[in-house]
Amino acid sequence: MLMILLLWGCQANKATLQEETTRWLGPAGNGIYPDSGLLKEWPPEGPEILWTFDSLGMGFSSVIIQDDYLFTTGMIDSTGYLYKLNLKGDLVYMVPYGPEWTGSYRGTRGSPTVVGDKIYLVSGEGKLICFNNEDGSILWSKEYIYEFGGQNITWGINETPVVDGDLIYATPGGKENNVIALNRHTGELVWSCKGEGELSAYCTPLLIDHNGRKLLITYTASHLIGIDPVSGKLLWSVDVTNEYSVHFWTPIFHDGAIYYPTGNELGGGKLKLSEDGDSVSAVWKNQLIDFKISAMLVEGYIFESYSDYERLTWRCVDWETGEELFASRDLDCGRGIYADGMLYLYTYRGELALVKPDPKELKIVSQTKVTHGSYLHQAQPTMHNGVLYIRHGKAMIAYKVSA
Repeated sequence: MLMILLLWGCQANKATLQEETTRWLGPAGNGIYPDSGLLKEWPPEGPEILWTFDSLGMGFSSVIIQDDYLFTTGMIDSTGYLYKLNLKGDLVYMVPYGPEWTGSYRGTRGSPTVVGDKIYLVSGEGKLICFNNEDGSILWSKEYIYEFGGQNITWGINETPVVDGDLIYATPGGKENNVIALNRHTGELVWSCKGEGELSAYCTPLLIDHNGRKLLITYTASHLIGIDPVSGKLLWSVDVTNEYSVHFWTPIFHDGAIYYPTGNELGGGKLKLSEDGDSVSAVWKNQLIDFKISAMLVEGYIFESYSDYERLTWRCVDWETGEELFASRDLDCGRGIYADGMLYLYTYRGELALVKPDPKELKIVSQTKVTHGSYLHQAQPTMHNGVLYIRHGKAMIAYKVSA
């Protein structure tokens, strides 16, 4: 937790902490959280519920935590709202930001990104917005469709903006302005990359550091692409075509390599980046392993979830070889995170499970049911200071999982 010291001599440090950037999927953007001292087994009734907040609008946005505040979004009627709560579950403010997605799987999509005194989010209708953290007022906004030639996609734009320094990266999916970088303070366009000229693909980009060079990696409708985040130059592109142009999950980066799915039973694979990051080469591909909605790399193994109706499974894959080590139906498909030696899995049926990572089997240690809220169980869990946050429709639930 970021602690701002209320001493005059620490003002410089305070300014530094205020610029800390939140990331989708936790501090490292990989679903792994640094919390320690957590329970290794839950009581029969499940972990203690500290509080619930039952008045969120409809949506799938995960909770983001910065400086002891929670941020998420929800839709009431057809209007999207940004919510800010304190760690006790008290509402600080809710502010409207415009039309939200009312089509199939209605509700908000991507999660906010918080950087010091500013909050950023992308609506399901393709509006990129910058808010004042203090009061939620809108400082600037940009329209993917009308300003960058983008086009909405079947289930609504789904992206959490990526911020690095003074730049914010986003994927309008236009033929000319396919991936863009803006000045995060003013909204001014800094560069535009044509990419492959395709629509976006429900994916939050991944910003990595490879041999001292930063790279921006993301999906568009039929390609996985690598971009120089300074110049906007397209460095490489890999065909990942599938029937529905769906790529939900951010790729995994580790040790100079990228793990990615192709989607819809076409398999997943591992790519090796060149030393300078200007190109990639195939390491392995396996048609069976094709996560769609969750994946974590833990101790050399990938634990992933597949979501098609005939393959509702959790799988374990060897990072080095691509070999599938097990496939289990003991839990429904869903999303997960990792902390302090354990997996926390939240399924589409509302199962909440504590799982010991094991390459031989899905080793469920404890299990309970998420009963607060309604609608679909599809939001990504978040961990902070020994508290597990689960969003279920209009409800946010805070579980105490520290020992």
